[in-house]
Amino acid sequence: MKLKLILALVTDEKTEIVTQTGRDAGATGCTVITAARGEGLNPPKTFFGLTLEGQRDVVLFIVEEHMSRAILEAISTAAGFDEVTGAGVAVQIDIEDAIGLSSQLEEIQREIEDKI
Repeated sequence: MKLKLILALVTDEKTEIVTQTGRDAGATGCTVITAARGEGLNPPKTFFGLTLEGQRDVVLFIVEEHMSRAILEAISTAAGFDEVTGAGVAVQIDIEDAIGLSSQLEEIQREIEDKI
């Protein structure tokens, strides 16, 4: 089974929407890393050295490759990545190898059999 990593960088208000939409679209779980910082085209505004921008969260999904594009598009639509500047960005990356998923791979295969 080939896997992909979907990495979504989202505003903390969108984290719950992204995680739930990913599950609804076929992801079997995710990991959330909170309080990440980043910078886009325009540097963040500061006030006496304190950043006025909100924190971002990193949401990681490991998904079966045939489902990855549908999940990626679903979270983008739900969170408004293309409609709202700064709402977030998501990418998918090939996973060459993974360890620690053997107990979950059978369940993932059962869950996605009818979807691919």
